[in-house]
Amino acid sequence: MARVLVVDDATTVRMYYRDVLEEAGFTVEEAVNGFEGLEKAIEQSFDLLVVDVNMPKMDGYAFLRQGRAMPELRAVPALMISTESEPQDSARAYAAGANLYLVKPVQPQTLAEAARVMAGIAS
Repeated sequence: MARVLVVDDATTVRMYYRDVLEEAGFTVEEAVNGFEGLEKAIEQSFDLLVVDVNMPKMDGYAFLRQGRAMPELRAVPALMISTESEPQDSARAYAAGANLYLVKPVQPQTLAEAARVMAGIAS
């Protein structure tokens, strides 16, 4: 079963992503900010990272930049999801290391399909 790490400071958002991704067949772990996310991502093995932009302590951009500098996280696909919807927001996400950028709110089917494709799971 594919494993996904959801890094988001909002409890309700993490619960929503967990419900959608578990329904899609993933095992889900959670982190409340970039620091906790990096710790978990280094300690465990994940097939996908789902990352928010705006978080306390370490935002999603810093999380991805630091993660991409680490050999163990360099190749793990990263889906960044944020309320930020300007063109420069997605450009900044891709520059930080995101493989895909989606704007909240994300529909369950969109999230599940993107996660399956990025984790290499046939739907």
